[in-house]
Amino acid sequence: MRLPLFCAALCLATPAVAGDLTVTFRDGAPKDRFTISYDGSCAADAMQVAIDLGTAPAGLIFDITSAGAGVEVFQPLEWVVGRARTSTVTDGDTVVRLDLDALAPGAMLAFTVDIDDTTSSRQITVDGSEMAGATLRAVGQEALFDATGTARLSLPPCLS
Repeated sequence: MRLPLFCAALCLATPAVAGDLTVTFRDGAPKDRFTISYDGSCAADAMQVAIDLGTAPAGLIFDITSAGAGVEVFQPLEWVVGRARTSTVTDGDTVVRLDLDALAPGAMLAFTVDIDDTTSSRQITVDGSEMAGATLRAVGQEALFDATGTARLSLPPCLS
């Protein structure tokens, strides 16, 4: 008798929309900020997320030390809300990889770092329009940052 009930429950299980993973960039002085948010209706699995500045036409780089490719002010990557494991970022790099633990619905993480552009006269100020074209990658998908400094991926559905 239990087997038919189990089979019925399994057959009736429907995928729930996992939701969007959104990464937002905001220019700040002296630190720029990336905020990662998850608006799903169920927990999202652990994942690796990559932010690739190198695909933006503005020639964006991470400026994390006083020596190297950056200009004037520099700031190392620092988690300010939550925490994740990050790849080693050296001055002048264009990609950071973040290993995120499972995300609960409504989860938010944020880190600060200095981003410089290498193609304009205002190298130390990077706004959302200069982030346009940078790439967010996760779960086999990618999305480009738009002119507001936002990139959004729809995560795969989960079973509820």
